[in-house]
Amino acid sequence: MTAPHDLTAIELLAAYRARKLSPTEVFADVEAHVARWEPHLKALYCYDPEGARAQAKASTERWAKGAPIGTLDGVPVTVKENIASKGVPMPLGTAATLLKPYEQDSPVPARLREAGAIIYSKTTMPDYGMTSSGVSSFHPLTRNPWDLTRNPGGSSSGAGAAGAAGYGPLHVGTDIGGSVRLPAGWCGLVGLKPSLGRIPIDPPYVARCAGPMTRTVDDAALMMSVLSRPDHRDGMSLPPQDIDWMSLAGDLKGKRIGLLLDAGAGMPVEPEVKAAVEAVAQWFADQGAIIEPVSPIMSRAILDGLDAFFRARSFADIEPLPAAQRAKIHPYTRKWAESGAKLSGVEVIRGFNQSMVLRSAAAALFGRIEYLISPTAPIPAFAAERASPGDDPDHPFEHICFTVPWNFTEQPALSINAGFARAGLPIGVQIIGRRFDDHGVLRLAKAFESARGPITKWPQPPG
Repeated sequence: MTAPHDLTAIELLAAYRARKLSPTEVFADVEAHVARWEPHLKALYCYDPEGARAQAKASTERWAKGAPIGTLDGVPVTVKENIASKGVPMPLGTAATLLKPYEQDSPVPARLREAGAIIYSKTTMPDYGMTSSGVSSFHPLTRNPWDLTRNPGGSSSGAGAAGAAGYGPLHVGTDIGGSVRLPAGWCGLVGLKPSLGRIPIDPPYVARCAGPMTRTVDDAALMMSVLSRPDHRDGMSLPPQDIDWMSLAGDLKGKRIGLLLDAGAGMPVEPEVKAAVEAVAQWFADQGAIIEPVSPIMSRAILDGLDAFFRARSFADIEPLPAAQRAKIHPYTRKWAESGAKLSGVEVIRGFNQSMVLRSAAAALFGRIEYLISPTAPIPAFAAERASPGDDPDHPFEHICFTVPWNFTEQPALSINAGFARAGLPIGVQIIGRRFDDHGVLRLAKAFESARGPITKWPQPPG
């Protein structure tokens, strides 16, 4: 019998309706499971089991009366720590932040609470969210449950680890260059970076999105039905659309799908990763899709330009800090960000303008294809103690060349598990759609997931 902590949100809600389980029973099981895992993973921040028990009790009483308050009533959820929640400080993954509780929920937790979700913890991230790892100067080192010597990825590191370890079914990360999809890929999850503005966030920023991280496509779609509801605080949000998020059936015949196996810059794709992605593309071809190998739209000039923009942006954040406070930032991130001080304004603008080159190239590419398949990352999960695969702040983004383009082109992109490397580590395949076609991306992912079948052997706590 499947333990409650391993049930999907869809299954939990069905069990609540049938009165086979209560939210109180489910959170008690999640709490016990977290107690076994968390000493090894360090995925959580501001974990509040006492508050969650009270929320679960209230939800149990509502279900007993047949009166749930919303779509997610009684479902355990975690939220990344850089998403502001009422009463919780936001360290941004760094010891340099002065901690102060937030006075109100930002849009993501506000929508989750309205839907009745039990937000029982925040999840960890690296300093300022600017590395793809579980390394932080504030949080303990977060590890990958598939192999504790490996990195969960980042910057939604705690969310990735928590999802793979079974800390309940629903987790929310953020993504500005791959920070939902990379940990999803390295932890075997479904991770969706939606079209920019599809999920309102506060504060909004160029390329920054919040997105669901779950074990199944259905659960990701369920979260989208809640998180995509409007909020006036995001001046970059999209107009509300009446999308039937849970309607995921569809015919693949004739779909024009590009296959991208060379990012155009950065790390080369390892053979195991390439083979896994090619197998997914072949499956789509077998269903009648038209697969077209495509050339990369990234280049070294684009990658270096985006790096310059990010460095300058990050230096602008840390430059006002007193020297003693700035010294608390993780050395990798501090060295990288401080190098932004050497860039001229013209160099930074030229860097940002490379995102316009990306937009033009993506528009041309998606003028002839409807979807694109690529690796999520060129390699499986790397060593836990590294801030990036190369651990080199002078070349920090060599591994994000398959993910970062779609942040700046504002297109939906999803990572789903394509299989496992010989070492047992998950391999993510990425599905990218045209701007605003978040639902279509979920439909393709659902079709593949249905053929692949569920992952039945998730990691278990040591001992």
